[in-house]
Amino acid sequence: MKVRRRTNSNLDDNSGAAQDRPPLLNFWGKNSPRGYKSGQRGTEESVKLSWINIPGQNCWRAAIIATGLLLAGVIGLFHAWCVYSIHENLLWFSQLKEVEREISFRTECGLYYSYYKQMLKAPSIQQGLYELIHDNTTESKRTINILQRMNIYQEVFLSILYRILPIQTYLEPIYFYIYTVFALQAVYVIALFITSWLLSDSWLAGALTGVWYILNRVDTTRVEFTISLRENWSIPFFALQVAAITCYLRPQLKPIHQRVVLWLVFISTFCFCLTWQFNQFVLLVQALIIFTLDCLDFLTAEQVVSLYLMQVLSLLLVWLLQFCNSMILGSLVLSFIVSALLIKHFQTGLKTGGFVIRVGKLALHTLLVLTLTFTINYSAKKMLQLKSDEHIFKFIKAKFGFGATRDFDASLYLCEEAFGLLPLDTFERLAGTVLLYPYLCTLSALFILLLLVALSNLSTNGSGQASREEEERTFRIRPDVAYNLLHTVFFGLLAFSTMRMKYLWTGHMCPFAAFGVCGKEVWSLYLRVLHCNTKTMMRLIRYSVPIVILAFLYYKFWPRLMEEISELREFYDPDTVELMEWIRLKTPKRAVFAGSMQLLAGIKLCTGRVLTNHPHYEDQALRERTRQVYQIYARQSAEEVHKVLCSVGADYIVLEDSICYERRHSRGCRLRDLLDLANGHIMDGPGENEPDLIPATHPRFCEAIKSDMPPYLTLFTRVFKNKTFHVYKLKKLKKKNKAENVL
Repeated sequence: MKVRRRTNSNLDDNSGAAQDRPPLLNFWGKNSPRGYKSGQRGTEESVKLSWINIPGQNCWRAAIIATGLLLAGVIGLFHAWCVYSIHENLLWFSQLKEVEREISFRTECGLYYSYYKQMLKAPSIQQGLYELIHDNTTESKRTINILQRMNIYQEVFLSILYRILPIQTYLEPIYFYIYTVFALQAVYVIALFITSWLLSDSWLAGALTGVWYILNRVDTTRVEFTISLRENWSIPFFALQVAAITCYLRPQLKPIHQRVVLWLVFISTFCFCLTWQFNQFVLLVQALIIFTLDCLDFLTAEQVVSLYLMQVLSLLLVWLLQFCNSMILGSLVLSFIVSALLIKHFQTGLKTGGFVIRVGKLALHTLLVLTLTFTINYSAKKMLQLKSDEHIFKFIKAKFGFGATRDFDASLYLCEEAFGLLPLDTFERLAGTVLLYPYLCTLSALFILLLLVALSNLSTNGSGQASREEEERTFRIRPDVAYNLLHTVFFGLLAFSTMRMKYLWTGHMCPFAAFGVCGKEVWSLYLRVLHCNTKTMMRLIRYSVPIVILAFLYYKFWPRLMEEISELREFYDPDTVELMEWIRLKTPKRAVFAGSMQLLAGIKLCTGRVLTNHPHYEDQALRERTRQVYQIYARQSAEEVHKVLCSVGADYIVLEDSICYERRHSRGCRLRDLLDLANGHIMDGPGENEPDLIPATHPRFCEAIKSDMPPYLTLFTRVFKNKTFHVYKLKKLKKKNKAENVL
């Protein structure tokens, strides 16, 4: 396959309006200015068009853009309405009592929402901020800075906004919160729409993107039942960032437009980093993409440095706002970017020489960057005494067979389905909506083209200027297309390895597949193979295929979607409601509760009581405390459990039958099994045990305490019970008894 060099700067568009597109909207690689090769920009003079000052054509172009933007807004708002309707009908949310609404914020979602509620209850904004910075209710016997520890600036911002806007009389705080999250989902779909539009130069691709995203809602989002989860705040900003990077990497972009788009990249990256604690790992993957494109000569040095700096500046600004959170300075992504820039600066002549020499230099370059990255990261963590993220690396090592499988923290992740491999039924669902097939066709065709272009780039001479004969044989791929291709490959691999991360991949699948259907690159490759690459055929396929797909999707899925949206269900959890009401009415306001992380988050939100531990796991001391508190589900003596609970200041413990007699997980992954393994005890039930495990000398605490036999009756008093929960109050031992226990 040969792509011949153009001898003029006119556009050869296969649509009927070849002369109706300005340089800003025309970015086809094969129509580049003379001498343009992937990763190089043409001069402004080489892309001047004679029609640019014709008013009628500018008006037509503006009308097309306005229509596309209007359609993007309509599809985005429709998606927001869909998830709102499903959330309302799933829970009958508008008819729930306040405590039931708050209980619907499960696990860590309840913890994050509690700070929004806390800010609104504070006498003033200043007092609310002070209470967050000097918080002594989230972890008993400790005063922590919530703004430093957690990514809750969105809750702070919303609470301040709710206070100052004149909406309190007709909009409840909880609705203001969920409406904002659902509105962000509209922004997410609009960002995906714009990405596919930029790639394909057709808003039909944007429409197809939005429809695919909505129909694959099961695999693209879970916002309707995890509203305040951090990813639901951050991923829309990440999608905006990808759209901005796609625009920035388009050829022939004017310098003024580059600066504006870079600001958009910075703002979206900053918002993404501010709203999710896992930002550093996502940005690390993105930095690896940029590094790969740089090594293969798809980006200019200016582009690479600019994108790296946007990431660094965003992380440093978040570091300042989070009161110098050491986890950010000790992140791998910062170490990697610093290493990549340093090695790039000192390793001169990296892109000179023949093919073999360049490959050798790139291998050495990669080895140096990785070595320096781990050296800087190790040194930074030692200097900062950073252990906040070690559980993540324990999990990664254990997942791939390099770490201890008995580690309690790693096992908690390994046993959760969300952190397992991507299930195969995901692909069945994606194929059912006709998303998977065009995605795979686009991916395979462009990946082969990327390899050919990479080989061509590495084979050119060091001056960066190919001879006329070489240029005749050169394959081309636009930098923005190359970035999105590697983006979907890298995040696809991440999704395969960890199911929870699939939402970073499946959302991007939609614009990428839509680009393949509506863009010219993929169709031109296939039509060249069939020897029918004519303007008429290209035009027919580009517009007929997406329309046929949209018609099919409407016919097959519209009735099903409307049925799903209109399906009525009801929230029903009387045992938890009863527990929360009892705690609120029958216990002191400063009472300290111990129990499972998930339940305690709900107790803080619904009652405001003090906790011993909580689900935000990014702190080494909290992880150790959680393991100690969880001994209530292990085989430990009453005296030992009482001692541990007293050391963390607990007044009450809440035992859950669903954990004590758990059947959701298989043997070896039940919480009681993880505790037995960590304590070196044989697990319950039939099955094999490792030879070094020994039988426990005490019965399981959560079972034995219900017997009301000494010493349990001496140390604990049952104060509440229903079908699901058992609450016990700790008896405070006298000094004499304490001394006897010590002896």
